[in-house]
Amino acid sequence: MLVTASLGRWQLGRAAQKEALQAAIDARERMPALDGASLPAADGSSAGSEALVHRAIALRGRWVAGQTVFLDNRQMHGRPGFFVLTPLRLEPGPGVVLVQRGWVPRDFQDRSRLPRIETPEGPVAVTGRIALPPSRLYEFTGADGAQGYSRIRQNLDLNAFRAETGLALAPLTVLQTGEPSEGLLRDWPVVGTGVEKHYGYAFQWFGLCGLIALLYVWFQLVRRPLRPRRQPAP
Repeated sequence: MLVTASLGRWQLGRAAQKEALQAAIDARERMPALDGASLPAADGSSAGSEALVHRAIALRGRWVAGQTVFLDNRQMHGRPGFFVLTPLRLEPGPGVVLVQRGWVPRDFQDRSRLPRIETPEGPVAVTGRIALPPSRLYEFTGADGAQGYSRIRQNLDLNAFRAETGLALAPLTVLQTGEPSEGLLRDWPVVGTGVEKHYGYAFQWFGLCGLIALLYVWFQLVRRPLRPRRQPAP
């Protein structure tokens, strides 16, 4: 009972931590939109950069279309495809940021064929929210370098991509939001911390604790006195 009750209390503590984190995320999303000057520089200190994650941002610049990367095995609406990432050279200023522009389905008849997307050549305006680099998926090739300079990749390491392209990429990325355009979908999943999961686990542990208590009462306090006592042998 002590172990299961302690585990239930631990899950409640985790839920409280996740609720505080979710409240911080929601507060950042309600803050006024930042501009490109708010992004940390590539050669500057990244301390405090994560405090910008989930903030809304509005950018102006030009796409570096030749450095577009397609991250493979990414899903949207349960369909496999690519996340399309293109560096954006900010204007004004010398900064460059990697933008997660959206999702596009892949051609399963020719897996090496790149999907057709539109990348404007002139100045563009991009709205979105600041995000960490794309999450990594398991890959049999090991390091990113094993994939060479392929446009289609399983993962992308921001530091390695910065060295590969020679672009002064900011240590954070931008998740572009808005209606579908340029052949891309942008129905990104809602940012959540999974608080409900911890409450579910806590309910299970407290339920198990209560079951143990009921079994103890039944077998030790109720059923034992009801057992017929053995008569001593003559």
